[in-house]
Amino acid sequence: MRKNLKEARQKAGMTQQEVADKLKISIRYYQNIEAGDRTGDFTIWDCLEDLFGIHQRILRVNVKTHPVQGDSQ
Repeated sequence: MRKNLKEARQKAGMTQQEVADKLKISIRYYQNIEAGDRTGDFTIWDCLEDLFGIHQRILRVNVKTHPVQGDSQ
């Protein structure tokens, strides 16, 4: 899961549907990006970076492939 992306979305007070609408993609595709199952293209990450004001390197961290130290996943 991309914990930082999910937290940024929630902090912005947005639903997955609202983010998908802003990105002009399906909610399913966005859900897969947030879950870490899809990578998404550079234009999507550029838009997410602008939308949340957080560098995409931070948003892209996938807990499945880069576990945070002390994280039980």
